[in-house]
Amino acid sequence: MATPTGPRTTLVLGTRGSKLALQQSEWFQARIHAVAPEVRVSLRKIQTSGDKIVDVPLAKIGGKGLFVKEIEEALLDGAIDLAVHSLKDMPTELPAGLTLAAVPEREDPRDVLVGSTLARLPAGARVGTSSLRRSAQLLALRPDLEVESVRGNLDTRLRKVREGQFAAIVLAAAGLRRLGWEDRISEALPPETMCPAVGQGALAIETRQDGGAGYQACVPLDHGPSRAAVTAERALLRALGGGCQVPIGAHALVCDGRIRLRAVVVSPGGGTLLARSAEGAAGDAEALGAALAEELLAGGARQILAAVYGER
Repeated sequence: MATPTGPRTTLVLGTRGSKLALQQSEWFQARIHAVAPEVRVSLRKIQTSGDKIVDVPLAKIGGKGLFVKEIEEALLDGAIDLAVHSLKDMPTELPAGLTLAAVPEREDPRDVLVGSTLARLPAGARVGTSSLRRSAQLLALRPDLEVESVRGNLDTRLRKVREGQFAAIVLAAAGLRRLGWEDRISEALPPETMCPAVGQGALAIETRQDGGAGYQACVPLDHGPSRAAVTAERALLRALGGGCQVPIGAHALVCDGRIRLRAVVVSPGGGTLLARSAEGAAGDAEALGAALAEELLAGGARQILAAVYGER
């Protein structure tokens, strides 16, 4: 019998039960094993409020924390040791006692169309999305389209396109790529055309802020440039006072220690679109995001967001 090389640690990873959530969690599970073979990670499925409410547009119920609340409660209770989230689903403020131990290298942050390209959609075509940010930008680009809410997991939304319920739907490139479904993409929309959600394409690895085994296993898998990019985006969203279901987009790129951040705030009907950009040192990501938010607020974003929150 072989002698173990060292003590084994067993960690419990909490995850939503969707196909995409499980794929992301299994991917990170394998990453931990690759750098720390002595660490065993088991998966525990947790149903969140966002998984239970499938017949109401997220923008109407307030998407902030809907897909993470129950998982974070399990972390705080000690029932799990780490969690893998889609970063765009996470509120900008974490509960006391929790931290983002790692942000792995980011996937493609772009939005994509499935079913048709934007130029080929006829006037009046029915396009589905669960995001107020996406629908507002779509209407700014093509006010002739009929944009309607579509909820459900990726399988469900893709099926609705195949059945002809929608001429096209808008999804995140990252989810399709992680599932190996790139061939479903009709068109990838550049960030300059459709500004992505804050944190889109990035994973957030959340643990207790106790320096324990879960935290220690995850920290080595943090990717500095991806962390800096999403830090700038989340700082902007925090300063704007927005959750994950508001008409705010942000996209940061890090290159050679510099970060360039572009952000938009759009009225829900797409009639007004404010866009601003800023650049600075990657080490100043937090301050850069906050400063760009102030510029947007001074330029008219305050009125747009006040109207959105008033409608809620």
